[in-house]
Amino acid sequence: MNWRLVTRFLLAIIIGVVVVSCIEEGEEYIPPTQAEEDALLSEYLDTLQNRGLDIDTTALGVYYVIDSVGNGTYPVIGDTCEVMYTGFFIDGSVFDSTGDNTWEFELGDEGVIPGWTDGMQVIDEGGRAFLIIPSELAYGTTGYGSVPPNTSLVFVVDMVEIKPLD
Repeated sequence: MNWRLVTRFLLAIIIGVVVVSCIEEGEEYIPPTQAEEDALLSEYLDTLQNRGLDIDTTALGVYYVIDSVGNGTYPVIGDTCEVMYTGFFIDGSVFDSTGDNTWEFELGDEGVIPGWTDGMQVIDEGGRAFLIIPSELAYGTTGYGSVPPNTSLVFVVDMVEIKPLD
């Protein structure tokens, strides 16, 4: 595991948490416009790059950093992926996590966001990656559950196992 990379990434998240903690308690949250979110995402990516992270991009537009490489087996549409993950907003707030459990899903299932399906294809079995999913590849202008509209998402994903479609 590249601890230096993990340390830099976590430092960026901590900075986000500090910024969020400056919001006064009881202050109403107003989701950003798409233009504001695009600017926040750009600033976030610049911060990560300035900290020495090598950020790649999928053809669809998901940003990712490979933290550790697995065995070289990558999932394809129809495979079942078993993962552990933690989902963050770009301010560092956690919005979802499998904790110590795993979650299985079929790659390409319509029940997951497009950025998730796209990003999973760059993580090999046993590997770990950071996925940074722009809002338009996540929940877009409507949001979902605890995810406000126009919100980019960050996931730390461990690809535990890939079960090929027979």
